[in-house]
Amino acid sequence: MPLTPDQLSEIDAQRSTPRQTLRAVSEGMEAHLYRATQVLDHGFIRVIDYMGDDAAIVQAARVSYGAGTKHVQNDEGLIRYLMRHWHSTPFEMCEVKLHVKLPVFVARQWIRHRTANVNEYSARYSILDREFYIPAPEHLAAQSTVNNQGRGEVLQGEEAARVLDLLKSDANRAYDHYEAMLSQAQPDGTPQQGLARELARMNLPANIYTQWYWKVDLHNLFHFLRLRADAHAQYEIRVYAEAIARVVADWVPLAYAAFEDYRMGGVTLSAKAVEVVRRRLAGEVVTQETSGMSKGEWREFEGVWG
Repeated sequence: MPLTPDQLSEIDAQRSTPRQTLRAVSEGMEAHLYRATQVLDHGFIRVIDYMGDDAAIVQAARVSYGAGTKHVQNDEGLIRYLMRHWHSTPFEMCEVKLHVKLPVFVARQWIRHRTANVNEYSARYSILDREFYIPAPEHLAAQSTVNNQGRGEVLQGEEAARVLDLLKSDANRAYDHYEAMLSQAQPDGTPQQGLARELARMNLPANIYTQWYWKVDLHNLFHFLRLRADAHAQYEIRVYAEAIARVVADWVPLAYAAFEDYRMGGVTLSAKAVEVVRRRLAGEVVTQETSGMSKGEWREFEGVWG
């Protein structure tokens, strides 16, 4: 269970005592507030707080750009205009604070997005729980033979069983040693000092779970989602990004729809690629050799345009 009974009780208490407010409220986000959405085997995301909504983006844009946006007839059109032309500042008027429980190796990928505020559970002061991420069989894959960063065929039969056994046994053995190093009593009850928590933690595996509060503005959250909710992202971080994306879609539906259209569903073309499209529309047969593109660029271009 990703949440303890005490945490569940706290969530019920928070949701059962609403307070009147004069600030802007997103009804879609209110439905998510405090509740946990399970991710992986022991992880979760939950919204702790948020600021702003679609109207806050529009309000900021009209202050910033003034008469320049008066030709846009409605809020949706303005938000799409902002997204289309990469006017990012108005999206920074919205913020969200998430409580996330995630494996350490996922956290190390996630923390590379340096435009957020993070406060992580400290294993210097507290003892981590015996909770490890163990992949489901369908996500236990071999190394890809064509992509150094990707996965290939799913492991089967005895090989899958062997790897799962190694993952489980190694994780539990490391935690047994972690507890033994922290212990202030020997097996026979004789007192001992025990190793400092800040040192004992270095023996723990990267699939142990940690927790943090992660606060980010909507512009930088969209950047995170564009990379981490992409089909090419590692599965274990992608499922967190997908869970967050579902929350964002309810929080700022107009902004998220524009994001899906222009960022997730759109493509960016180089000047050479645009020229190839123009030549093809004019009826010319263009090959990689006559395009001015490298083989890698051409392969990516063909993957979009066929």
